[in-house]
Amino acid sequence: MKTYDVAIVGGGIAGLSLAYFLSPHRSVAVLEREDALGYHSTGRSAAEFVLRYNAPEICSLARIAKSFFDTPPSGFSDIPLLRQRGGVMIANAEKAARLDEVFREELPFTPELERLSRQDALDRVPILRPDYVEAAFYDPNFWDIEVESLLQGYTRGARHNGVDILEKHEVISASRENDVWIIETANGVVRARTVVNAAGGWADQTASLFGVAPLGIVPNRRTAITVDLPDGIDASAMPEINEIDEDFYMKPDAGRLLASPADATPCEPADVQPEEIDIAWAAHYIEEATTVPVRRIFKSWAGLRSFSPDKLPVIGPCPSRPDFFWLAGQGGFGILTSPALGALAAHLLTKTDLPDDFARNGIVSHIFSPTRF
Repeated sequence: MKTYDVAIVGGGIAGLSLAYFLSPHRSVAVLEREDALGYHSTGRSAAEFVLRYNAPEICSLARIAKSFFDTPPSGFSDIPLLRQRGGVMIANAEKAARLDEVFREELPFTPELERLSRQDALDRVPILRPDYVEAAFYDPNFWDIEVESLLQGYTRGARHNGVDILEKHEVISASRENDVWIIETANGVVRARTVVNAAGGWADQTASLFGVAPLGIVPNRRTAITVDLPDGIDASAMPEINEIDEDFYMKPDAGRLLASPADATPCEPADVQPEEIDIAWAAHYIEEATTVPVRRIFKSWAGLRSFSPDKLPVIGPCPSRPDFFWLAGQGGFGILTSPALGALAAHLLTKTDLPDDFARNGIVSHIFSPTRF
């Protein structure tokens, strides 16, 4: 039976980006519990790329990732991976001062921010409700991510380099034998010298199967709906709408309006479904902040965003079990940071130096290590 250098548990964006960057240097298998890749978090993302408004470490990873998105390797994707959308930050009268504060804080980092009058905001986003929008600014640095092309680029490149991607291979149990993990899956045994835990919402459960203490990585449910836009609204040209404290966000999606109440409800890892109350909140925000009538909800869904205790990714070997490597806790930023996190994990696993752009952006090899817990 073949023994792989590395078995990656999880066929979402985290596991497949690592497989892509690691495959030129190690033999790799990806073990995915479902019969499709990217089924849970990756396939249900709002597909947004931003450079700001997240934790400083996430913003640094985004800057590193941006160069990959802008100029991916030859043959990686037939279409651009990013499409500029732009974003309008809005606030009602109660939060107008808060928006002014955020604008002043962000302006030194993003000089191209544009403060908008109410009429300016309505000109850019004609569906906004005039009696809701008291303050606004425009940030051109919002992009839509072509998630399917990104996922397929990683998958195609990994397979080209010899990675075996094994769907329907949920891990049942694991044991260690002569410095090799013997991994029992739903479809047979897989052998590997090192295991990477890229199991998303199942990360803690996966760790327990390998005799490793969980880190407290908690999946959170997030809900989204889509509704029809009024006739005459050009969705392709409309920017994203963000409430200043992220009570909600909205963006065009396949000719309709996507809205989320930006919920983050701790839950058990599962094929999560939206709760009626969260669907209702999403519809409420549409009607509160825009003139779009919610006559019917075209589609509703929920996805998982998994967070570590300090809300930052966990990347690195388990201190007491160096043949068990964490790649988890991306917290909803896994897609936008995947070129950076995949490369970082690959360099840690191969014990090679990080590219210079990591140091320039303040990312050092130990920054996301599980030893911090």
